Amino acid sequence: MTVPDSHFVNGNPLLGPFEDHLQQAVFGLGCFWGAERRFWQVDGVYSTAVGYAGGHVSDPDYQSVCSGETDHAEVVLVVFDPAVVGYLDLLTVFWENHNPTQGARQGNDIGTQYRSIIFTNSDTQADTARRSLDAYQADLTAAGLGRITTHIMPLDTFYYAEEYHQQYLAKNPGGYCGLKGTGVTCA
Repeated sequence: MTVPDSHFVNGNPLLGPFEDHLQQAVFGLGCFWGAERRFWQVDGVYSTAVGYAGGHVSDPDYQSVCSGETDHAEVVLVVFDPAVVGYLDLLTVFWENHNPTQGARQGNDIGTQYRSIIFTNSDTQADTARRSLDAYQADLTAAGLGRITTHIMPLDTFYYAEEYHQQYLAKNPGGYCGLKGTGVTCA
């Protein structure tokens, strides 16, 4: 996959290796265009890229992922400076900007590629993600909403999406974004 050298919004590299002090997180919360925009706006996020993860096909492309036959989810790679923004803060962005109770969909976007998923890079990230899920479930339950369907699993491989998908909503400000949170704040 051809990937631009730099982020369209902030000019930082899209491809690693990244500086040692930076960390990475990968989130799937529906269509990756709007999800990526949510994360690149966070202070302390160095770079973002959209791609695919969690499936059984090597080097997937958009068409194959949309077919539902690859099991990949549309995801966002978030490269961040933990001295400025913590992983828990990124989890808050994740939880509050989509509806994690919808299973394989977000709004009108339907299919396994739109499922809610957190890919972890360490035991610490996995533990933090699980604890945040439990805490947010309590918030959702108190608000009368259903069970979280989000999967939490170790990241195997992140595959970059096509160049035209990278920072799509910055290049196409009127583009589609179907992300909507539940309105429930993540404590």
